Formats: sequence, structure tokens, C-alpha cells
Amino acid sequence: MKNKYYLSIALLVSFWLFPSLGMAKDFVFTAIPDQDETHLVERFSKVATYLQQTLGVPVRYVPVKSYAAAVSAFRRNDVQLAWFGGLSGEQARALVPGSQAIAQGYEDQFFKTYFIAHASTNIAYSKEFPKAIAGKTFTFGSKGSTSGRLMPEFYVRENLGEPDKVFERVGFSGDHSRTIALVQAGSYQVGAVNYQVWQTKLQRKEIDESAVTVIWETPVYPDYQWTIRGDVDLSQGAGFADRVRQALLSIDDPALLAAFPRQSFVPAKNSDYLPIYQTAKDIGLMD
Repeated sequence: MKNKYYLSIALLVSFWLFPSLGMAKDFVFTAIPDQDETHLVERFSKVATYLQQTLGVPVRYVPVKSYAAAVSAFRRNDVQLAWFGGLSGEQARALVPGSQAIAQGYEDQFFKTYFIAHASTNIAYSKEFPKAIAGKTFTFGSKGSTSGRLMPEFYVRENLGEPDKVFERVGFSGDHSRTIALVQAGSYQVGAVNYQVWQTKLQRKEIDESAVTVIWETPVYPDYQWTIRGDVDLSQGAGFADRVRQALLSIDDPALLAAFPRQSFVPAKNSDYLPIYQTAKDIGLMD
């Protein structure tokens, strides 16, 4: 009887000291909904499986409906890790002191936005900013998107002025997939879209190039990144944030990388995104 008592105590102590043995706290992450949900679920379900196997703790991906919802979930500690865009990452880290950008796609070091136009506009591709878009109807992506709103608005303001005064009508589609669909259908004459979403849909033959085409691309800027809360080591154990960083940097499964799509993940730090913060501040999207 005494032996059973000591065994029970030993098991309880083991579970307390080593939660991964059976009582681990779930590690939860989310991502900004930058394209249609089918692609997001496919991508991040694979990430959840990979992280759970690598970290040895239960890992869950929780989808959200908007960029703002992703930032709010991170602020409330509903999620401890998030795949943010440049702007949403800056917003989240400002709300949760100590949070760190820990990894980015290789391509995210030099991201860009495509301006696309419906064929009826007769605007051709140019290396110069397409001033002929003035007076047209224009749709951004989400209001919180770096590639779908922040950077294109910056260049519109720099070259033409305030969007509401420059365009006949301004919209916010909500995500890049919908931006392409709206411009392709002629619902908006011009739009701004994440170049990788465009290229992926083009490869999948989901774009009618006789109806919509790229007319300009922005200079490069830093964009997407994985950001982790600064207090995650308190809930998951000392050194956990570093383990997550290493797990992300070690992703080498071609299928998983292709789902993003990225050729690899590389280190990131908060200071990499200072240009995004400054741009957001310049056009009034951050204090």
C-alpha cells in the first residue's frame, strides 16, 4: 500500500515537472486570413502536425476571421504564436511587450505588391508607377494587410494623393484571393495584391489573364513573419521560445514549404520591421 502511495506521488511530481509526458499545456497559434480558407487550413494543419511532433507538446491551429482578430487573439493570449504580416506583426508586438519576431520566409525579406488591372482599363505593365489608375475604382485587400493595404496606399499617396480623393471608389476586399476575383470580374478596375498569392493562383490556372493583368510592382519591403509572445517560457518551460524558433527554421519538408510558398525559413528580429512601423506611422495607421 505504501509503495502505491509513493508511486502515485512520484507520477504527480513527474507530470508537474515534465508536462510533455501527459499534461502539457496546449500551444496554440493562428495566422492572418490573407487568402481563402481552404488554402489556410491545408497550410496550417500541416504546420500544427509538424510542430507537435517536433516540440513534443499538443499544438493547435485556430483560424480567425480577420487580421484584427488575429492581433486580438495574440493580445489576449488565446494564441501564443502567430503568422503575421509586417503591419499586423508590428501592431501585435506593440500590444504585448516582450514579444519577438523569430522567423520569416526567405522571400519575406524582400516582399512586394502587385497592382493589377481589368483588361477594360487598357493599362499596360510599366516599371513606373501607373498614374493612369487615377479616377478608376480601386480595391485594397484587408485594412490590416501590409501587402494589400499599407504599402500600396503608401505609394498611391506618394504619387497621386489620398486614395479617397484619387479614385472614383475605394474598397477593401478582405483578402488577396478576393481582390483578384473582384478585379477579374470587373467589379473594381484596379487592385493591390500580394505577389505570391497572384503567382500561386497563376500556377494553379485560377486566373484569367485575358481579363486581369499585373500593371506595376512595388519596391521590395519586409513582410510576413512568425511572432511569439514573450511570456511563452512561463507557460511552456524555460527555453521553449528558442525551441519554437529552431523548429520553424528547421522546416525542410518540400510540401510544407510549398504550401506557404517559401523556399525556407530564416531568422527574424523585431528591428527588421522598423521600415513597416515607420510607413504605418507616416500614413496614420499606427501611433
